[in-house]
Amino acid sequence: MDAHKFRIGQPVTYRSRGADAPPGLYVIIALLPQREDGEFEYRIKHSDEDHQRIAKESELKATRPPRIAARR
Repeated sequence: MDAHKFRIGQPVTYRSRGADAPPGLYVIIALLPQREDGEFEYRIKHSDEDHQRIAKESELKATRPPRIAARR
């Protein structure tokens, strides 16, 4: 059995199928079932939007949290 690549609360970037999605970070809100083609889907949310989106796993990319420079 396959497993989801991303977890709830994880920040990701989203490569939209259309041009209507704002650039920037999205957060995984919910894990959705595996599609008939074997790919997982997720419910994602951008902070600048009131609504949520559904994205396929292939449209998402994990992001690393920004590094905080150590003070010397």
